[in-house]
Amino acid sequence: QEVVFQCLGESLLRNAFQGYNACIFAYGQTGSGKSYTMMGSGDQPGLIPRLCSALFERTQNEQREEESFTVEVSYMEIYNEKVRDLLDPKGGRQTLRVREHKVLGPYVDGLSRLAVASYKDVESLMSEGNKSRTVAATNMNEESSRSHAVFNIILTHTLKDLQSGTSGEKVSRLSLVDLAGSERAAKTGAAGERLKEGSNINKSLTTLGLVISALAEQGTAKNKTKFVPYRDSVLTWLLKDCLGGNSRTAMVATVSPAADNYEETLSTLRYADRAKNIVNHAVVNEDPNARIIRELREEVEKLRVQLTQAESLKAPELKDRLEESEKLIQEMTITWEEKLRKTEEIAQERQKQLESLGISLQSSGIKVGDDKSFLVNLNADPALNELLVYYLKEHTKVGSADSQDIQLCGMGIQAEHCVIDITADAAVILTPYRNARTCVNGSPVTSALQLHHGDRIFWGNNHFFRINLPKRRSRGAEDEEGEGGVMKNSGSSEQLDADGDTASEVSSEVSFSYEFAQTEVMMKALGNNG
Repeated sequence: QEVVFQCLGESLLRNAFQGYNACIFAYGQTGSGKSYTMMGSGDQPGLIPRLCSALFERTQNEQREEESFTVEVSYMEIYNEKVRDLLDPKGGRQTLRVREHKVLGPYVDGLSRLAVASYKDVESLMSEGNKSRTVAATNMNEESSRSHAVFNIILTHTLKDLQSGTSGEKVSRLSLVDLAGSERAAKTGAAGERLKEGSNINKSLTTLGLVISALAEQGTAKNKTKFVPYRDSVLTWLLKDCLGGNSRTAMVATVSPAADNYEETLSTLRYADRAKNIVNHAVVNEDPNARIIRELREEVEKLRVQLTQAESLKAPELKDRLEESEKLIQEMTITWEEKLRKTEEIAQERQKQLESLGISLQSSGIKVGDDKSFLVNLNADPALNELLVYYLKEHTKVGSADSQDIQLCGMGIQAEHCVIDITADAAVILTPYRNARTCVNGSPVTSALQLHHGDRIFWGNNHFFRINLPKRRSRGAEDEEGEGGVMKNSGSSEQLDADGDTASEVSSEVSFSYEFAQTEVMMKALGNNG
């Protein structure tokens, strides 16, 4: 990771401080290490964390009376050709429109740009973004790697002339893109919804390939007038500047060493070879704000005149364009202090939103009190596994309705699905409602059942959780089990159920994974059918 950063990251950072736009994107087949290259792991941070950390180090070192730096970030994902804001406190449910403006080029309407003051802020925003991605992934039964993620950093370098009091700005944009994996449908065995999703991913990557080919032809002077199909996919339209315009762009091609993936590896290398021929014309973005605001103001005046003339004809599209330009002027004239305050407000709103879903707010890893019982989500994607923590109250309601303490969406989840109670003697009892699909340790549950530390709970069609109980509580549960308490509590539950519970007690310290929980449900369902 260090070598990759030295080869790519440092030169891009240098360009950003000179006022150029920069972009890095990772391309390769599923499972070849794109997300690992871009994000890394806890002990081996990837390109994005290293780049952000170096960026803030350098801004602090170069900060002087006549020079100042401000940093803003935005984080979005493109899934099935729809754009979602991952830093939106409303949970990023609504899809945003991609629009093109004469002055600004393609942009996402309503995408939040948040002001950050340190690497810690960026880290927590990334973590929040990944949480939003997790919530969406659980609700819509989609895996994280099925979407393209674009993390934008906007660096504003203000130079002041102390004698005359005038100031100029250089604005550079760093786009860090983690693409979804390209894959062959025949190999994945996908069908139905997954196949449609895969074809959308492959559509945007194919368009990216066509754009790169067209730009490569332009770069080698074979065909200067070759049409470039940017608008065929949302991904290429948004990255228009990064791919073939005003940007210094690096592409990381990741390949799998397996012989089975020979064709995909060859295709990735061809892709990279074509990308080498592209010639971008990057320019220093010297004080664009003042120029853009002036141009926007002129456009607003012109539109106002046209609107008064067309008032009698009732022209709604002119009104829309006028509102769009006025909104952009408003956004561009906001002061830095207002941006920081707005970021703080959005962060608080996002926290409230997550708390209303019952999710605890730990930004990295799960840190919980010794005396608290909580549920942890299990997910197939290691980046999203054990990311959401739901604390249990004395009476916790689970379901899809707004009145529930833990809100879950998706197939098989009822408005009121089940209730988890903590009794006076610290036992945790799960009671499902009628026809609410609930499994504990793979066995279906229809009546009240006592839970133990490490039990796997499966709700609906795709929600897996593991319950964590305080140490002393799980010991108490063991004593109770010794007296035959579990058999009494579970009542009608079969021997299979009791076996599962005992196993969970014996290995209460083992951390059960998503794969384990999923296999357990399948095996017991097969056993019951047999």
